[in-house]
Amino acid sequence: MYNILPQRPRLPELASRIAAGAIHDSAERCDAPKCQPETRVAVQDDLYSWIVEGDRESGPPKKMKWVTGPAGSGKTAVMGSLAERCAPDGLLGATFFFASWSASTGRRRKTAFVTTIAHQLAEHREDLKNAISNPIENKPSIFEKNLHTQMEVLVLAPLREVALQPDRPGLRGAIIIDGVDECEAEQYHDTTSKGTGAKPVRTNAQDQLEILQVLRAASSDPCFPFRILIASRPERVFREFFDPGNNAGSFAKKLDLHEDYNADADITLFLEAQFNQIRRRYNIPPSWPPPGAIQTLVENASGQFIYAATVIRFLDMGHEESPKGLLEAILEVGTRALASNPLEQLDMLYSHILESSPDPPRSVRWIRAIELLNFIPGIVTNLLLQSDPESNEAEHLLGNLHSLIRIPPRSDQATAHYGFHHKSLLDFLEDPGRCEKLYVEISEVSGFIWDQFIWACSR
Repeated sequence: MYNILPQRPRLPELASRIAAGAIHDSAERCDAPKCQPETRVAVQDDLYSWIVEGDRESGPPKKMKWVTGPAGSGKTAVMGSLAERCAPDGLLGATFFFASWSASTGRRRKTAFVTTIAHQLAEHREDLKNAISNPIENKPSIFEKNLHTQMEVLVLAPLREVALQPDRPGLRGAIIIDGVDECEAEQYHDTTSKGTGAKPVRTNAQDQLEILQVLRAASSDPCFPFRILIASRPERVFREFFDPGNNAGSFAKKLDLHEDYNADADITLFLEAQFNQIRRRYNIPPSWPPPGAIQTLVENASGQFIYAATVIRFLDMGHEESPKGLLEAILEVGTRALASNPLEQLDMLYSHILESSPDPPRSVRWIRAIELLNFIPGIVTNLLLQSDPESNEAEHLLGNLHSLIRIPPRSDQATAHYGFHHKSLLDFLEDPGRCEKLYVEISEVSGFIWDQFIWACSR
């Protein structure tokens, strides 16, 4: 008699449909922001406690929490650090980090959202792997269905199946979703338009709302064991969805990083630690930075971690000028800002860094073009945009801008892409009221790319 062991289920079809770069510990996110040690402790502790213990209030438990705040308030860093904290404790069901700047379509759109969640759950426990693999074999067309159907078939039905099995340990933990406001709309071919080839215009907000509705439906299922954390900016679709007046109070709670937590102390700790490293690296005396400099930077940040992080990257990017001189210039720029506008300091910092380029207007054209061409490798971007094939125009224009842009090293440019440290830079460049002298119309950027393409083809 042969002892035939059950075959370990395989999920190659599911694995081919995920956005691997959107998972918290992916290679694509190796440089993603994380909370500086000893910073953001209170908010991380509060969120971790909610994941483990739930609400301490009376009434039905709430399985969703909306973490919000303005650009640069540290949402992605908090979500990333929280995911790393939950993972070793077995409390991380799945993660998805959207990014509008990513070269990966899967991180910019909703298509791979549910499949990526399901794949992580399949890796979470063996019984879930079995339960998720069966419907894929029985219903291979599931990947062409809408998000609601995918969530029901690939996630909720398997969770119900596992919940009904006796003597199985219960599931618990969190599903962490970051940057939903960066999800871009899918566009579908309009089969009802005869001969026109027209496509219905679907907005980003529609796809973002669809994701929120799918997650709300999941959290409402009695067999769904996870708590869901959703991080986004306070854009209109999110404000309306989580508005307590729309019955959101019955299923979700809101946490505002800017209003509910004072970030100044954490930004101070971050700057002190980073200045210590810069002093050691450049052999600068302990009297630097000068008295009051850190406090001034904290005030300039207005609760925005991205301001402090950009300052540190600018000081530590290997510029010909010493960090001491660069800091003096930043502090001088900051004195001209308007106290009534919390974005003014960040805008002036971005302007100051961009103007350190030898040709700021052309550098901005390159940056805006890189945003549009983020699907092609760095070497192709360079060949397309540079005016002289023998020159290294990218290094000439962008060499001083490493604090704003992720520039792939020469050895990796055949496969690696350009990237951005934070979406707030693109927000700045796209707003003529903020960017002022350096603003470039999108039509001009498209014309620049087209002219460079024609010129490249004629070489």
